[in-house]
Amino acid sequence: MTMPMVFALSIKKRLLVFFFLVFIVSWGAVLMLAGPSGFPIKEEQAMVVGMAILLGPSIVASIFIALSGKVGIKLFLSRLLKWRVGVRWYAIAFLIAPLSTVVTLGLLSLFSAEFQPNILMTPDKSSLIISAIFAGLVVGLFEEVGWTGVATHKLLETQSVVGTGLIIGTLWGVWHFPLFWQANSFTASLPFVLLVARLISWLPPYRVLMVWVYKNTESLFVVVLMHTSLVSTLMILDPPIEGESLVNFILVRAMVLWVAVSMVVAVIKKRT
Repeated sequence: MTMPMVFALSIKKRLLVFFFLVFIVSWGAVLMLAGPSGFPIKEEQAMVVGMAILLGPSIVASIFIALSGKVGIKLFLSRLLKWRVGVRWYAIAFLIAPLSTVVTLGLLSLFSAEFQPNILMTPDKSSLIISAIFAGLVVGLFEEVGWTGVATHKLLETQSVVGTGLIIGTLWGVWHFPLFWQANSFTASLPFVLLVARLISWLPPYRVLMVWVYKNTESLFVVVLMHTSLVSTLMILDPPIEGESLVNFILVRAMVLWVAVSMVVAVIKKRT
């Protein structure tokens, strides 16, 4: 099947092709870098592999957008450059990630003093903040060109905000598998629970919130900033913990985000 033929397919089939290609390109790039014997990814390769996996959504989205013609390219650029959306949507996009993390840390700190923001234990705080913002912008742009610019935009034509968020959020989580797979992920119960928690416990609800923001703003620019806020928060606020403590932190954050999703659903139902 040639790429022009893809655009003759239904939205559902077109998105299936898109997701398939994203996984092929991303995981293929990771495999080329790490090699067949390079899994699980070694710590010294994590940064390079983390950049390689971004090729999937960005390259495949670029191809889809280019083949959509002048009108499609113009519409995409208008969404990417749309920044006049109202202050409250910027506040939501910037604050959901750090606030949910602060709430999570606050709840868990009632039981243990180890749940402290990473930045409090980092001597060079300015370097951490600068690198976190830079990493967030790169990751946010490269990922959201695909996940939001193509997938979310099209899926919203046939699905609700929650349905779209759950579909893309689950795939988004699984897509991270090479980055979260550890040596004992499939040989011990706690590492396996940690892997599953990282992939599908909190990423789907956060994606639902991202879809909700996009639905109300039609701004890819704002969603990129929301993703930037997420990555920056992970680097700046997430505590340097492991094992059971990390599992508890991830699951409590998931709970906090699901509560936020339930509030959004209530708002949506009230308006319909």
